[in-house]
Amino acid sequence: MAYFVAKNSIVHQIWGKSDTVLVIFAGAAAEFALNKSVDWLFYTGQIPSDPLKRLFSTVSYARRIVFSEEKAALNAIKKINAIHRNVENNRNSSIPARAYRDVLFMLIDYSICAFELLERRLTYSEKEDIYKVFQKVGLGMEIPNLPGNLGDWQIARKTHLKNNQVYSSFSRALFKSYRRDLGPFRYFILTETQKMVLPSHVKKLLGYRRSFIMPSLIHAYKIGKKLRMERIFKQMILPGEYKEDILQLDISSK
Repeated sequence: MAYFVAKNSIVHQIWGKSDTVLVIFAGAAAEFALNKSVDWLFYTGQIPSDPLKRLFSTVSYARRIVFSEEKAALNAIKKINAIHRNVENNRNSSIPARAYRDVLFMLIDYSICAFELLERRLTYSEKEDIYKVFQKVGLGMEIPNLPGNLGDWQIARKTHLKNNQVYSSFSRALFKSYRRDLGPFRYFILTETQKMVLPSHVKKLLGYRRSFIMPSLIHAYKIGKKLRMERIFKQMILPGEYKEDILQLDISSK
C-alpha cells in the first residue's frame, strides 16, 4: 500500500504529535496575520469571525495529507484546489502564486522549528526530507516556481519573508480576534510561543522581544512528558472547542 509520505519519514513524527502541531499552529497564526495577501482570507468572512477554525482547518488538511494513502492525499489536494478556485471565481480575481508559496514555506519552517523546540535538533537530511514532502504537496497544488532543494528553499524563504510580510489593519484585526477567542491566558501562551519560533524579521514586525518565561515553561513541559503528565498541560492551554480533536492527534497517528 503506497502512502503519500513514507512511513519512516521524520514528517510522521512531527505531524503525529499534538504538541508539535500546536507549535506549528502558533507560528502559522502570526504569519497568516502578516501576509500581504491576507485580504483573501478576509474575503470569505471566516478569518475575522472564527480565525482559529480557519487556521486549524489549514493544519488539519496538511496533516490529513501526511498520513493518507497516495490516492487519498492527492484527492485532498484536489479538494483544496477546488476550494481556492471557488473563492477566486466569487471574487473574480486570482490568488497570487506567492501567497500559496508563503503558506507552504511556513508549514515547512514551523515543522522544523516545532520539532527542534520540543524534541531535538534535526539533521540536514531530515530537513531535506521535510522539504521534499511539502514540495510534493506544492507540486500537487500546481504552485509554480518552487525551489528545487532545501538549500534553495532556505534562500527563497528569507526573500519571501522580506518581500511578502507587512503589519497592517488586517494584522491588528486578526490578533484582536485571536485574543477574543483564546482569552487572556491562552493568548499569552500563543504569543510567547510565537516568540520562540518566529523568524527575526517577523518578530520585528510584531514588536516582539525575547521571551523570558517560555523557555522555563517548555523545560517544565518536557519534564512533564517524561512523567506522562503532558495531557494535564494540554488541558490547561487548549481551547475548549478544539480540545478533544487536538488530543486525538496523538492517538489517530499511531
